[in-house]
Amino acid sequence: MDRISIITVHYNQPEVTVAFLTSVRKYCATLPVEVILVDNAPVQDYEPRFKTAYPELVYIRSDQNTGFAGGNNLGIRQSKGEYILLLNNDTELTEGFLETLIETMESNPQIGLLSPLIKFFHEKDRIQYAGFTKMNYYTGRNNTIGYYEPDRGQYHKDYETGFCHGAAMLCRKQDLQKAGLMEELYFLYYEELDWCEKFKRIGKKTWFTGKAQIYHKESASVGKMSPVKSYFMTRNRMLYIRRNAPFFPKLVFTLYYSLLVCPVKIIKLLLQSNTSLALQTFRGLKWNFTHSKNSDHLGYPIP
Repeated sequence: MDRISIITVHYNQPEVTVAFLTSVRKYCATLPVEVILVDNAPVQDYEPRFKTAYPELVYIRSDQNTGFAGGNNLGIRQSKGEYILLLNNDTELTEGFLETLIETMESNPQIGLLSPLIKFFHEKDRIQYAGFTKMNYYTGRNNTIGYYEPDRGQYHKDYETGFCHGAAMLCRKQDLQKAGLMEELYFLYYEELDWCEKFKRIGKKTWFTGKAQIYHKESASVGKMSPVKSYFMTRNRMLYIRRNAPFFPKLVFTLYYSLLVCPVKIIKLLLQSNTSLALQTFRGLKWNFTHSKNSDHLGYPIP
């Protein structure tokens, strides 16, 4: 088996990250892996604690919070593996997880990005992700396959999927070098979808395997909006379409999103006296009319 670089990004969740490193050590101790942790703007020095959990850890401290894409890109640039595996720090592995991912990748040279079956950590019989449907460029919407279904083995198979899941993505370094790094402009949300599009443009496929499983500590109730989330979800949904959709669907989406979806959402929020979320929804929409699709300005004070 070729060397594998496992990359994870930490943002002030030390207990969660220690559990992740312990899980990696348990299930990957005999495999040729390097584990790279990018610490985004830590409030204290966590390196000794993380290296106690995983002594061979490659620790990279970033004084700036560069987000999911920026953090992973830092790790990718220092990686030495023939395979790159991006894993969220709030995931925990299962027996045979990594071996199965590599076997699946090696069995099909057309696979560019590969994600496993993802289940909720706190409800281990419930599925979070078994693939995504294709994107509707006219509405900027798609669906998660299998979401919150009980795992009865119905997705324990391999197939092409619309997009991989940012919590766990495997690729070959040689493909990544052709496709390019993640776009750091997104900061939060939609960056992995954009990355999948890059792999498709070099002729590779996004793939799912239900034969490898991982647990994710994201709750099924996640979705409650904050001002930061409201801003980036609004902004990046449109940014993603601007960067990836053909001209006519992009035009239809722009009219639909800016004249219907966002105004209706803003009115509802104002009626609920949620002025903060309404303002950030407006700011997220406005950003797309004042910045290019390749702008290097996020337009938001990053937490």
